[in-house]
This record gives sequence, structure tokens and C-alpha cells, in this order.
Amino acid sequence: MFRIKLLILLPLSIIILACSKSNQEEPSSKYSLSYIGGEYDGLLFKNLLTNHLKSVNLYDEKSTYQINAEINHESNIFITNIDNTSDRENITSTLSIEINQKELGCNIFRDDFTVRQFYIYASSNKLLSNQKAEKKIKKDNSAALIKQFINKLDKIKLMCDE
Repeated sequence: MFRIKLLILLPLSIIILACSKSNQEEPSSKYSLSYIGGEYDGLLFKNLLTNHLKSVNLYDEKSTYQINAEINHESNIFITNIDNTSDRENITSTLSIEINQKELGCNIFRDDFTVRQFYIYASSNKLLSNQKAEKKIKKDNSAALIKQFINKLDKIKLMCDE
């Protein structure tokens, strides 16, 4: 009885495996990364961007399309209520990014992206909670900027601006 069940299931499983085909399309072009300005924040951003591009199969170190970028994080303090009880620090992350065609030496795409977040901070700059919050927000902002850029990457026409 057991052999009969196996003989029935074997052809069915072969048919199911034969019919399942991946319909994912290969991206038409891939991108390489050049130096990303912004010191430590730029290095963190480059690692995140490389990982995201690899995950969507858009990264090729030898590609003729090169991504140049610079990321900046600025912070300022603002007070949200009348009795000044909750001081907050606003962190604004700005990404300037462009895509160049290396062989032709022309610019294909250029844009700026901005993300803002804030946190309630303690009155001393030496508290670890302030430093951890700032570091986490910078990383979250970098990830959000990467998502905005990758979403826009599909709509880019790979033709040189003249």
C-alpha cells in the first residue's frame, strides 16, 4: 500500500516541480558605487546601499553606471510647548545622489532626498541615551533614504542628459 502511494505521489511531484517556473525578470541594468562622502555616515550609508542593491539584484562592481552620493545629517533643537518641558532634537538627513555613465562621462540622474526625525533628549550631551538615539535615528534615516532612492531607480531612463 505504501509503495502504491509513493508511485502516485512521485509523478505528481515531478509535474508540480516542472510547472513551477520563476517569472522574475532580470534587471536591465546594474549599478556600481563610487566613494560616498560623509565620513563615518557615508561609510555606513555605502554598506547599507550595497546590501540593498544586492538584495534586489541591481549591484555589479564592474557596471558602467556608477552611483555617486553624499549624505549629511544636521541636528537642531526645538521646543514644542509653551512651558518648555520637552526639548527635542530634530535630525535632518539629506542625500545628494547622481548616476553617471562612466564610458561616456555623462550624467544620467541627479536628485536630493530628505528625511527628518526627532527625539526627546535629556539636558546633558554626555548621556548615553542621547547618543544612542542620535545614532539610531541616523541609521534609520539612511535606510529610509535608500528605500526612497531604490523606489525611484525603477523610473530612471538610462540616457545621458545633454
